[in-house]
Amino acid sequence: MPTVLITGANRGLGLGFTKHYLSHHWRVIATCRDQNAASDLMALKNQYTENLTVLSLDVSEDESIAAFKDQLGNTPLDLFINNAGIYGPKDGVSAVLGSTNYEAWRAVMEVNVYGTQKMVEATLDNVRGGGQKKIVIISSKMGSMTDNTSGGQYIYRSSKAAVNAIMRSMAADLAGDGISVASFHPGWVRTDMGGPNGLINVDESIAGMTKVIEDLTPNNSGQFWNYDGENIGW
Repeated sequence: MPTVLITGANRGLGLGFTKHYLSHHWRVIATCRDQNAASDLMALKNQYTENLTVLSLDVSEDESIAAFKDQLGNTPLDLFINNAGIYGPKDGVSAVLGSTNYEAWRAVMEVNVYGTQKMVEATLDNVRGGGQKKIVIISSKMGSMTDNTSGGQYIYRSSKAAVNAIMRSMAADLAGDGISVASFHPGWVRTDMGGPNGLINVDESIAGMTKVIEDLTPNNSGQFWNYDGENIGW
């Protein structure tokens, strides 16, 4: 039975990934910041008592990552989906040139960028010990330089551009270990983060991404994928 680690699994895409892999008979280790506020995830725990482990984790806190690492121990990971992330302020002002909220920017970078790097470092030996050896980072087309023709959104855009740069370096550095790495634009999804006007639902996004993940190998490692399997320009 393969094992997947999914961060930010209490809602949206993280919860969607959790449901998908449980239904395909994977062992799932799912994390969230507050289990008491993760009712949907804990309901799944009651349903899949053997295959689902829920662990508390805040990727912006070093102490939390260390505690998580202790609980994970030497568990081999076939797949690590680094999904935990935040958008930052949505007030229409804080990410506009001339009125940047730098405190909010630091908070977004702490989760989306530093948290991603820290979690890969914390679980690298576990992935090395897995059979499939895959690391997936949920990014966004908003991190694409090629796609950015509208400007604005400095905080979120910069965090996802940084995540893509991290992914490319990881793909090169881990090639010798046979580890495949990729980042994904999940589409504009109707979630709490994406809002009600998204073009696709969670199930559509998850179905597309998991198909690409299934086909991920060292030969196509280091790429930036759309949820439907198309490559995205940097």
